[in-house]
Amino acid sequence: MSTTSYVFAKPHLLGIAGLNFPEAVSLLDRAEGYVEQSRQTDKTSNKLHGLTQINLFFEPSTRTQSSFEIAGKRLGMDVVNMAVQSSSVSKGETLIDTAMTLNAMRPDLLVVRHGASGAAELLSQKVDCAVINAGDGQHEHPTQALLDALSIRRALGSLAGLRIAICGDIAHSRVARSNVILLNLLGAEVRLCGPPTLLPSDADRWGAEVFHNMDDALNACDVVMMLRLQTERMNSAFIPSSREYFRFYGLDRTRLGKAAKGALVMHPGPMNRGVEIDSDIADDPKISLITAQVEMGVAVRMAVLDMLAEAKNKDTHE
Repeated sequence: MSTTSYVFAKPHLLGIAGLNFPEAVSLLDRAEGYVEQSRQTDKTSNKLHGLTQINLFFEPSTRTQSSFEIAGKRLGMDVVNMAVQSSSVSKGETLIDTAMTLNAMRPDLLVVRHGASGAAELLSQKVDCAVINAGDGQHEHPTQALLDALSIRRALGSLAGLRIAICGDIAHSRVARSNVILLNLLGAEVRLCGPPTLLPSDADRWGAEVFHNMDDALNACDVVMMLRLQTERMNSAFIPSSREYFRFYGLDRTRLGKAAKGALVMHPGPMNRGVEIDSDIADDPKISLITAQVEMGVAVRMAVLDMLAEAKNKDTHE
């Protein structure tokens, strides 16, 4: 698919909530072009040359931070990774003071990951540049949902009519929240599955069917998306043991057999092998989209950076 000429109208990307169908599709369409660019020997363009991108990650990240850095550099930007642990934040500086300090440096794009829900939106109110939410608390992770949708679209075509199960630690997952919103927007049927302790009390109002039994949840599904057990966000015993969890909610060949023929498997990473997913499945290129998700992450983040920079430039010249 060729890149779209659609001009993104929003000044920030704070979540999937609020995006309409044309905006979501235009982001995916533009990302398609960046998949091809990233597969060339010369991967860099000067499209956003002269612009500055700051990555501000208050939580550790490998895939998201690295892919945003690569995405910015492939578009020709100056990319700065702020070392939060050695910054004034570690000395007690507030998020708002940090925002004011960074704003004075006049960046063009600010990528933020923070442990508090709403942190990205708060920053967007205090800076003049475009803000991209790279994950805030248990709220949203919009670019992860976009890269997941792109991975599915490239593998299966249109998402409309697909049956997709999201399984595991739903309660602590901003990935699940963003995915449910986007997959619904794109016409998929979404199912959520996990133990009662790992499903939010309002899950039945998310726009997805809720299951506690994995075999039932996977029945006739086209895609099975497994989620990581986020033990760092758990302050009590949500599961009896890892072994017990895998027995009832882990994905292996037998359980995958309940899904539709040719069903594909996804995981946003990092994986807990043998806890959420069996390595035999995760590493099988015939059914696993996990490495494709990583590749699509760079392309999607290039598209997001490009479209927000384009929108900001258009707004400046009007």
